[in-house]
Amino acid sequence: MMTEREIALGAVRPAPIRYNRHSPTVRVAVPSTPTVGSDVDFMHRAMELARRAESANEVPVGALVVQNGEVLGEGWNRPIATQDPTAHAEIVALRAAASRRQNYRLEQATLYVTLEPCPMCIGAALNARIMRVVFGASDLKAGACGGLIDVPRTPRISHRIDVFGGVCSEECALLLRRFFEVRRSWKCGPP
Repeated sequence: MMTEREIALGAVRPAPIRYNRHSPTVRVAVPSTPTVGSDVDFMHRAMELARRAESANEVPVGALVVQNGEVLGEGWNRPIATQDPTAHAEIVALRAAASRRQNYRLEQATLYVTLEPCPMCIGAALNARIMRVVFGASDLKAGACGGLIDVPRTPRISHRIDVFGGVCSEECALLLRRFFEVRRSWKCGPP
């Protein structure tokens, strides 16, 4: 997770990124309009989930797992509410999807998330054999899909994930920026 200072200093950036899982060393920038129109629709749903996290005073990150146009699992950040450091939006969504499928392998699924996944979350996606990860805002301080490190492109990892960054990036980054602006304005904790 990013700190308020990191958000304020521009650690969240709306930079579109596309990786090709069959050529792990290739990083190609793509235009900010995604290649699949439904990516925008699913990212808007992820932003709605992020707003749920925000309403609970959690960092506003939302995620969903989709396969063949069907939402299998949804999640939003809940580490404070659940007192669970692994309750990131992506983990919650992956758990819900695996439970619904009654299988931890989600091989043809896409993970949509408003913020670039951290190392723990991209590791869970790799273990679930997720096919695609689509994220909104990049995270230069903790992102594991090119922001800070690039876990999916590590040559020794056997599973490859297509990674698409920058889908609705400005809106996703704005959610985070506004959240931390409000947090900074609190003098003695939440109202």
